[in-house]
Amino acid sequence: MHIQVVNFNLNGITADQYEQACDDIFAPLFAEISGLISKVWLSNTETGTFGGVYTWESKSDMDNYLASELFSSVKNDPNLANVKSLDFGILESATRVTRGIS
Repeated sequence: MHIQVVNFNLNGITADQYEQACDDIFAPLFAEISGLISKVWLSNTETGTFGGVYTWESKSDMDNYLASELFSSVKNDPNLANVKSLDFGILESATRVTRGIS
């Protein structure tokens, strides 16, 4: 398993407009990505930071997403600024103890 954390700021749209687009357009698209176990959508309106925590079946599944048109459209969306993507392996034994997905 592999974890990816993506953060960004909104540019030219409100948090409500972003949330509506997530519900209507983006969540269904992400639900179809091969190898994606889950995506938790993040929102901190106090700091203007949004993003997601992705749980992938493997690093190669995440790499395939990073090379996809969908990620390119996220990275280059004029309504999203300062897009950052970080990836992490997991400590499987400790994660099982704390009831994480493993």
